[in-house]
Amino acid sequence: MDFTSLSTEEIVWLGIGFLGQSLFFSRWLLQWASSERREESHIPISFWYMSLIGSVIVLAYALHRVDPVFIAGQSVGTIVYVRNLILLYRAKKRAVSG
Repeated sequence: MDFTSLSTEEIVWLGIGFLGQSLFFSRWLLQWASSERREESHIPISFWYMSLIGSVIVLAYALHRVDPVFIAGQSVGTIVYVRNLILLYRAKKRAVSG
């Protein structure tokens, strides 16, 4: 890809896409570090927030690019991440009140 021929808007959108992908990838590093600290598999709640935010950013990029493959994948993922956060908060609320 010849980046010199890109418009400012295209460069901004590429930056947005890379930001989303970087955040989405970083969640695995976070999960790995958290598991290593505990010496057992562990998924911290920040993993789900990073998943959700990264997914929404990549979804925005996919919508801009009108890419149905990424739109479908990120849409489903976003629903799963929201649902996991809801389940975690419900469990926390039950633990506090119960």
